[in-house]
Amino acid sequence: MIILGCPGQGSQVQGFLSPWLEGVPQFETELTKLANASGLDLVRLGTVAQEDEIKDTAIAQPLIVAASIAAFRSSFEDIKVDGVVGHSVGEFAAAAISGVLSDQDAMSLVKTRGEAMARAAAAADTSMAAILGGDRTEIEAQLDELGLSVANFNGAGQVVAAGLMSSIKLLLENPPERARIIGLKVAGAFHTAFMDSAQQELSEACKGIQTNDPEIMLWSNSNGDLVTSGTAYLDSLVKQVSNPVRWDLCMESMPQEEFIFAELPPAGALAGLVKRGVGQSSPVTLKLPSDIEKVLA
Repeated sequence: MIILGCPGQGSQVQGFLSPWLEGVPQFETELTKLANASGLDLVRLGTVAQEDEIKDTAIAQPLIVAASIAAFRSSFEDIKVDGVVGHSVGEFAAAAISGVLSDQDAMSLVKTRGEAMARAAAAADTSMAAILGGDRTEIEAQLDELGLSVANFNGAGQVVAAGLMSSIKLLLENPPERARIIGLKVAGAFHTAFMDSAQQELSEACKGIQTNDPEIMLWSNSNGDLVTSGTAYLDSLVKQVSNPVRWDLCMESMPQEEFIFAELPPAGALAGLVKRGVGQSSPVTLKLPSDIEKVLA
């Protein structure tokens, strides 16, 4: 059994698409289709664009989603895939891969999402930080005192806090007992009430979008459940903009039998979480086209 993982924002690094463009003949064709749908030069952004440009929320989100879709379309045509799950914005790639959305609609919507979230982030000085280890009850109590929210429940002993930058700085200066704090390179407090205006914009953009029920197993970040309705899944993608990501529940819902978890580019973070949190999994990070051989093996 093979389950694909579609990463979220923050996974991108400068030049991460160069090996795929050079090593997979069909990859550029697929990326160009997605570029046309997004109105962005994804080839340039994934190869020579500087880190400051590709960490811009309005750029990062469509770039990451396009990378996962293009890798799937160009490299998995002869490989049977049983399921797919995305993390945060990666859910739009998962929607396309599972057949819930067309590639073009996924890219159009994620461009709207990225731009709307960038505008919402610019309205207040906010940020996010990963918290590794520690006691969850104590962590949530300290976050409440600081006026911070848990934006991502990532499982494997990791949550992500979000809120005002001043409060994130206080958290970094005074971490919870037995916990390590890592500030994240993001522009705002995603998956919190700071993103309410972005949620409204995305909701408007979704009106009239055609959906289908998933053709393969698909998990939702809203509650970790398997998705049966494409319409309901699209609704959850809208609400997720200002609500927590429950990746922990997605991992709990994964199959009980052994399976390969292949994280699509820009790969790394999800495979690590699955390795620590899902004992029956065999995670593979698809950083290079040659890593596909690990899936087949």
